[in-house]
Amino acid sequence: MTNLNKRIFTSLIVFPVSMFFIIKGGNYIVSFLYAILILANFEAFSAFKRKTSIIFLDSILVVSLLSILHLRNDTTSSLILLLWVIILTISSDIGGYIFGKIFKWKRLTNISPNKTLSGVIGSLIFSIFSILLLGLICKILFQIDLSFFLKFKYFIFAIILSLSAQLGDLMVSYFKRLDKIKDTGKILPGHGGIFDRIDSLMFSTIVANILYYLKLFP
Repeated sequence: MTNLNKRIFTSLIVFPVSMFFIIKGGNYIVSFLYAILILANFEAFSAFKRKTSIIFLDSILVVSLLSILHLRNDTTSSLILLLWVIILTISSDIGGYIFGKIFKWKRLTNISPNKTLSGVIGSLIFSIFSILLLGLICKILFQIDLSFFLKFKYFIFAIILSLSAQLGDLMVSYFKRLDKIKDTGKILPGHGGIFDRIDSLMFSTIVANILYYLKLFP
């Protein structure tokens, strides 16, 4: 099985499982987040040698998990925002991967050799399309009309959240590069470890929580 096939197979399992715990809420989401915290901490202390790397990544992890919990439990609007952040982050990752493979433009940075300018553009485009996916999901779950999300500010939010997700990816890559490691773990075939999978989501959920706190969403 190729690495791409492993990534797809793992995602087909991880995504619905994650959505199950998030939608169920209550003790389900708390237990799920605790499990992520424990596994990610085990990875951090096993993979990274620098104390500054461990402290920084662990701090971002804790803040992001608390952001997820707050967005899940506060209001229906915050739950919708959380669902969007997850969909958008996945869309951004897929867009970056596809565009990066097809349009092999200039390398973005030496921190992550596989990151290209074409990948950044692909991530932004797919993130904008995530608004339509959010609208469809909200129509099914909350009977909210799709046109509600077709406002200019949501397209701006999509760009902001996509850029924050890409920044998170680069930030974790930077710390991995410092310690000369490729993956933080092997628990997720095709992806690596927990940090390899949620690096983008950590930053985007924190930014989303800030947008919600500032009452910019919905």
